[in-house]
Amino acid sequence: MVQGCENVKPALRRAPQVSYRHDKPEAVLGEPGTLAVFGFGTGAARSEDPRWLGVDLEGIDAPVPVEIWQVAGTVSQGREGDVQWSAGDGWLFAAITLDENNHGGPRDTAHEAYGQLCRFVAGRRERHVQRIWNYLSDINEGEGDAERYKLFCDGRATGMGSFFAEGFPAATAIGHHASAPRLQIYLLACDEAGLRVENPRQVSAWRYPRQYGRTPPSFARAMMLPAGDALAISGTAAVVGHASAHEDDLLAQLGETLTNLETLLHSAGMTAGFDTQSPLKAYVRQPTDAPVVRDFLQQRLPGVPVLLLHGDICRQELLVEIDGWRYA
Repeated sequence: MVQGCENVKPALRRAPQVSYRHDKPEAVLGEPGTLAVFGFGTGAARSEDPRWLGVDLEGIDAPVPVEIWQVAGTVSQGREGDVQWSAGDGWLFAAITLDENNHGGPRDTAHEAYGQLCRFVAGRRERHVQRIWNYLSDINEGEGDAERYKLFCDGRATGMGSFFAEGFPAATAIGHHASAPRLQIYLLACDEAGLRVENPRQVSAWRYPRQYGRTPPSFARAMMLPAGDALAISGTAAVVGHASAHEDDLLAQLGETLTNLETLLHSAGMTAGFDTQSPLKAYVRQPTDAPVVRDFLQQRLPGVPVLLLHGDICRQELLVEIDGWRYA
């Protein structure tokens, strides 16, 4: 179901165009309107441009493409504290990468990262956060409330404070396997508000019961961008109600995940299905499962660009998660 917007003025900002491409960062960064470029894994190229982010998640298929966000108009960029950013045409990319060794573990690192990001965004006119990605190491390590993901949720909540009092953005949280215990967070914000979308098949994440930790996850299931021309879809897995479904059954989890994705499209008032302009990411816990995931998605979503990444899902029993974009 589409939930309320923070304002009701006519939306003018067209959605950034998100795509995957096999190209060198400097070539893409030199193109007009490039807001952000992402490389994946240890083999990714490097750049000092604030619009470039090397993500700690490894790609499964070689060579791994870069992900590109592009907008209409001139883009400016810079750094403020630990935050790297770029902005153009009413859109803002902001990212932060912190080493846990310098900040005292997942809870305190998340607190510091979200504090810096929220303070930075609060000072911008592009203050309406549409979408956030969170990547941390060893996400499932630890028992009970001491699990690293749950500690991250605690720190995220205290770091953001009341910044999202009017509603949470869409989001993803995935575990990486890089050697350094880095927390990477990046976001897309706009000077106009979007519409939050929930899935009637699932309990809203911020209403999860106590068994999932002291602090429930803080995200909407999806966000319709301001002009209504694109849906930013949160990390989506085989969760029905608030419970994980089909433990240890990869194909059943994939089927349930696609059902949840289609339900989100319906809730957002969009037609069913994904197309060649709908880039998705599939996070796969076990790289040996990648051929099954690839074949399943090629059969069920023919022609849809899917970037396969090695990543741990926030619940130990979940084997795959999908997020991405659907353009109207």
